[in-house]
Amino acid sequence: MTIGEFARATGLSAKALRLYDDVGLLRPHRVDPGTGYRHYAEEQVARALLIARLRHLGMPLERIRSVLDRPAGHAAAGELTAFWAETEAALAERRRLAERLVDQLTGAGPAPGGPELTLRHASRCERGLVRPANHDAARADAQVLAVADGYGPDGGRAAAAAVRAPRGGDPAAVAAERVRAALHRIGAAGGAGSGTTLTALLRPAPTASALTVLHAGDSRAYLLRDGGLFRITRDDSHVQALVEAGRLTGPEAEQHPERPLLLRALDGRSAPRAVAEREIRAGDRYLLCTDGLCAVVAEPELRRTLADDRTAGDPDAAADALLALAHRAGAPDNIALVVADAAPSP
Repeated sequence: MTIGEFARATGLSAKALRLYDDVGLLRPHRVDPGTGYRHYAEEQVARALLIARLRHLGMPLERIRSVLDRPAGHAAAGELTAFWAETEAALAERRRLAERLVDQLTGAGPAPGGPELTLRHASRCERGLVRPANHDAARADAQVLAVADGYGPDGGRAAAAAVRAPRGGDPAAVAAERVRAALHRIGAAGGAGSGTTLTALLRPAPTASALTVLHAGDSRAYLLRDGGLFRITRDDSHVQALVEAGRLTGPEAEQHPERPLLLRALDGRSAPRAVAEREIRAGDRYLLCTDGLCAVVAEPELRRTLADDRTAGDPDAAADALLALAHRAGAPDNIALVVADAAPSP
């Protein structure tokens, strides 16, 4: 079958088929060596239809690869079931957010709930074992959890300004202006080319039931809930864009030489984005970290450490354990991290 015939048989566009070939999900049965035309076999129709249906569910290409690489039967079905459970959990959280916004817009108060929650927190920020100076920053208090990873000759001052900024008014605008002012002050002394990432969780009041996620760059925020670890930020990076386009796999991205290349950061010209609002639940554990941790410690190991019974209810112990993991991996970069636990107020 020609690519046009195969496209009509499967409902996929020729452009999509070329993409699936490029990323290795659906190779042509034969490629004409003279013309380069792709030809497909009848027995490939079922695989193409499965890919199309998984894409219709919103499954990323890398996750589709995981389904296709598993043996047909319970293993592949289990991967799909896990993806759909995550999708429904995310949808449920969006539904709760929509309900809170409706209450806010109509003037209705929040429904009676459980006890007020407090955030018990711990932070760590250090140079690591290789870098000559520390350009990271961390902050943890009752209303702001934040980490920042500065770059350039004055990245340390940019990062410090960023974590001090998010409070009052429009926090994204305040953060951007604070960093812009800091870079402007040091510009004459060689600050050109400096900037910082920023990942922050903001609680507008000590008793607020939700956190606003503020983000720019490739520092990360994670949520440990009911034993599962969920990343609640998206890296603003060139490599992440390649992964989402299906041009890189997750393992390839981890080793890619352009991993540090950012598409968005606080550099005096742009502002962080308020990317989401997250409901706080008793038992939640949050981790914010710069790439000095998440680039050298895999997410399964982060989850095991955060979920370890020995650190339950003790964010200081969890922070120390995470720092130790980074050191065991060589600590090649600065490290900033914040761990916060949601617990009923005393």
